[in-house]
Amino acid sequence: MANSLYSLFDAIARARDESELRLRFMDGVGEHFGVQRWGISFLNEQSGIAEIDVRGVPNVSAFLERYETVGRAVDPVLRYVALRHAPAHEEMVLPSGGWKQCELYQRCCAYYDHEHIMTGPIVGGGRLIGTVNFARVGDNPAFGAEEIANLGALCLHLSASLATLQVRSIELNSPLASRLTPRELQIAELVARGLTNAEIGAALWITQNSVKQALKRMFRKLNVSSRTEMIGQIHGILTW
Repeated sequence: MANSLYSLFDAIARARDESELRLRFMDGVGEHFGVQRWGISFLNEQSGIAEIDVRGVPNVSAFLERYETVGRAVDPVLRYVALRHAPAHEEMVLPSGGWKQCELYQRCCAYYDHEHIMTGPIVGGGRLIGTVNFARVGDNPAFGAEEIANLGALCLHLSASLATLQVRSIELNSPLASRLTPRELQIAELVARGLTNAEIGAALWITQNSVKQALKRMFRKLNVSSRTEMIGQIHGILTW
């Protein structure tokens, strides 16, 4: 993968808590995507900003205030990401030549020389729980298909690592939790978040068949016959 994204995946996977996860992401991501400005944000249940970290933006407080006041509501890239839970850049969601005519650029991005933007989803519990945000300034090129693919992979790893860290915080003396191994709890968390077997396998670096066999074992342990039954039974010990 271009520019060794695997090293970033590994750093994210080795984070010991959510704070370290954010730090590893923020310290390592800029060089991999050729961006001058980047950030990560987490949303509350009302889709407002709960936490945010931004690098490279001068007078970041003023930028965030402007974006929240006049930018967020007219952000076509964020709207696409929130609707589809898939990454996007401005050329994907606007007609040719439409970027510099849109409200987001004219009312916000132009003030900070954000010539190109790209956003990716962090998901959990079937909803958007955060975003990864990139900007290129000046004469730097627009984002393309390779960057979109890489951002999709990165967001999958971020979402899965967050789920794993939350699983680790479960009280393992729970009678239900004690029936499942730590790996099975990871799989259960990702099932609850709506991931397919293929997506779970990619997130945990195991084969799709390994996920399928693990689910069969989990069903037997919990005496259930479907994913829905399983999640209903262990809902109380999951952290999503």
